[in-house]
Amino acid sequence: MKNQQSGFTLIELIIVIVILGILAAFALPRFADLSGDARRATIEGATGSMRSASAIAHSAFLTAGNNPASITIEGLPVAMENGYPTEEGIVIAAGITEEDYVINHATPAVGSVTVSPNGAAAAATCTVVYAQATSATTPPSITSTPTGC
Repeated sequence: MKNQQSGFTLIELIIVIVILGILAAFALPRFADLSGDARRATIEGATGSMRSASAIAHSAFLTAGNNPASITIEGLPVAMENGYPTEEGIVIAAGITEEDYVINHATPAVGSVTVSPNGAAAAATCTVVYAQATSATTPPSITSTPTGC
């Protein structure tokens, strides 16, 4: 009677390890590029926060009457001009902090603020720019540029 052995030979085990290594080499770059997607999502989140905060602040401004210079949102004073948050007010109202973002006031122009996520490879093309309202009938401009994230 012959003894039958079962299991893998050494060469079969090496082939499986090589195949797994090749698959990992193709899959790894896809997962390594998630930081850019995260920064892009951060910029889109900041853009949405600014739009929402601007609308909420404008509504609070209208209900307050008497053209107040500032309103209170979540216990924080938000400076207003022309019925919308100023460049400094929008940062407060939207909850944007220097812990997560690089904040540049008066860039590219007076009355505007540029926000980019910390660690952006090309900070100039991974931004959201808020330009405060120039009149009571013209809302602020909020422009997102996530191409360089």
